[in-house]
Formats: sequence, C-alpha cells, structure tokens
Amino acid sequence: MYRERLPKTWTIACVCVYLAMVVKLGVDAIPEDTGVWLAVSAAFLLVLLPCVAVPISKAVYHRIVIDPDQGVLRVGRERLALADIDPASVHAALREQEPGTVARYAASAQAVDAPVPGLRAADRGAPRLVGGGWGVPMGMGTAVLTTRGGEELSIATHDRNAFLTALAAAVSAKA
Repeated sequence: MYRERLPKTWTIACVCVYLAMVVKLGVDAIPEDTGVWLAVSAAFLLVLLPCVAVPISKAVYHRIVIDPDQGVLRVGRERLALADIDPASVHAALREQEPGTVARYAASAQAVDAPVPGLRAADRGAPRLVGGGWGVPMGMGTAVLTTRGGEELSIATHDRNAFLTALAAAVSAKA
C-alpha cells in the first residue's frame, strides 16, 4: 500500500501566525475590548482562509492512495482499477527523467483541465487530469499514464519516483 502524504508546513506556519496575532491582540484587549478582539480575530480569519485553501484543495483533489489488496488507485475523488492501467506506460514514465524545479513549475502552470470550453484537456489534446481538480497545483510534478483503453491520464504528485515505483509494483502484481 502506498499513501502520499502532502506537506503541511505552509498550513502549520499560517495557523501559527494567525494564533500568535490573535493571542497578542487578546492579551492587549481582553477583558475591556472583548467584542473588538472577536471582530478583529474574525477579520484575520478572512486572511487565513485563502492562505490555507490551496493545501486543503491539494488534500481533497490530489491525495494518492494505492491499495493493491482492493486493486484500486485512488487519486482525489476518483478511483481507478489497477487492472485498467497499462503497465508499459507506468514503466515508461518511471524511466523518464524527473523534471527539474523550473520545468515542474512551468508544467504545472500549463496543466489546466477546467470545465470551460477551450480549457478542457480533451479540447487541447492534453491528458485528462485525474482527481477532480481543475489544475495541477504549482510545483507538483505530474505523471502521465495510459489506460488499457488508450486514455491518457495526468496525475499530480509530490514524489513522482516513489509514486511510480509503488504503482509499477502494484500494477505488475495485478497483471
């Protein structure tokens, strides 16, 4: 079984800064200005929410779990049968050199699969993005795989080599 854990450093840093600001304001304002402290804390929360929205969406749409016992690859909200994935495409993707940081950022900026005419991957001839998200989060790598039916799939991952190695083992075991 393979489970890709997403980094939580950014989320923890944002929440810690928020809590530090709220506590500092609370020390200065409570008990005289409790209402003002609550209002300002809520206003700071409106700044915090967009900062943690991307990590939350990564956890929802790009979480990867390979479960060979059930024969399933789960990416975000989608489930793919391991038997449907072409083992040759997994081994070919594993042999490809992993792109550098700049190339990974450039590729993730261009990997859009939004439900808007002209921005769908199928309209542009690009692989379909698996997981339910509209794009690859900046900096995440992608692995392009093929199903046995010939459909190209793009899967966003933080650790491309570890994901492909685990997937190759799982697909080979199911074949």
